[in-house]
Amino acid sequence: MAGLTISNVTKTFGDYDAVKDVSLDVRDGEFLAVLGPSGCGKTTLLRVVAGFEKISSGQIRIGSDVVSNASGSVPPEKRRVGIVFQNYALWPHMTVAENVGYSLRVAKVDKAVARQRVADALSLVNLDGLADRRPANLSGGQRQRVALARCLVAAPSLVLFDEPLANLDVHLRASMEDEFAAFHKRTGTTIVYITHDQAEAMALADRIAVMDHGRLAQLATPRDLYREPANEMVASFIAQGIVLPAKIMSAEQGGHVRAEVLGQEVVVRCRPGEQPRADAKICIRPPDLEIAGKGEAGFDATVTRAIYKGGAVRVELSPVLQPDLHLHVERPEPGSFEPGSQIRLKITSGWLIPNGKPA
Repeated sequence: MAGLTISNVTKTFGDYDAVKDVSLDVRDGEFLAVLGPSGCGKTTLLRVVAGFEKISSGQIRIGSDVVSNASGSVPPEKRRVGIVFQNYALWPHMTVAENVGYSLRVAKVDKAVARQRVADALSLVNLDGLADRRPANLSGGQRQRVALARCLVAAPSLVLFDEPLANLDVHLRASMEDEFAAFHKRTGTTIVYITHDQAEAMALADRIAVMDHGRLAQLATPRDLYREPANEMVASFIAQGIVLPAKIMSAEQGGHVRAEVLGQEVVVRCRPGEQPRADAKICIRPPDLEIAGKGEAGFDATVTRAIYKGGAVRVELSPVLQPDLHLHVERPEPGSFEPGSQIRLKITSGWLIPNGKPA
């Protein structure tokens, strides 16, 4: 296996930068998810790593080998990169074994060696005994595993996943997440996993790269992305974070500051070195919002909508002081949250969004 190093890569189409000055260092054996909304550049990033697109500037290395720079590009078939596509891309007229072994046949690998490698790849993805079936006779999850086996039979140094679970139903996606996690644990393969699904990324990845308008917004572990977003985009995108204006009043001990938010004083977590400022933003999560008890500090909010979610209610609210802001909390049922009614809320924790570029 091999790591992947992307250094200041830009890919321009006409006057549009689909990927802009992106740098990533994927460690050997790491599972990296690339996450972001539609149009953020994640698929273009996969295509330049695979060699399907030439970069406009920067450099890409797989292991110690330079495979792309502004002056040249190694063809996709010579990069030893495996790709698992969203639509499987299986030939319907071929058996499972024929699909998996096609690249070996093209490469004129000895037939006995090829048969063994196909058998090994099918065993690795738990498809023993299905070599003679055709794709039409397989479930969606089995087809996805055939696509994975076809990728693995060529012994790639790096495996790219292009939203591989997007076409599967919810229950099958959960099962395939377990399959991918087990596969990564067994093989130690370096994986770059493109997805728009936060739950997938959080469940599978060692680290997550969040893309925004072609740029890398933040690279961090799932826990750090959730607890310590680097900017307002990441804060609002990850787990539907709530971003609120704040005035930082003083720095406290232990990586905290005291802030005024919607008329309430609250102590929130922060990066070291933060100082008082008036134009700050904090990120809070629904568990950081609670209904205030009698006599407790807090702020009033108006219920705008209550959505039943099976065992809980998502309550959407607007603060009375700033009705243009949108809050949401999860409350266990039963509960009465009529639109137009008011609730007094309190903020119990939060994160001060850093001022400027992420560290």
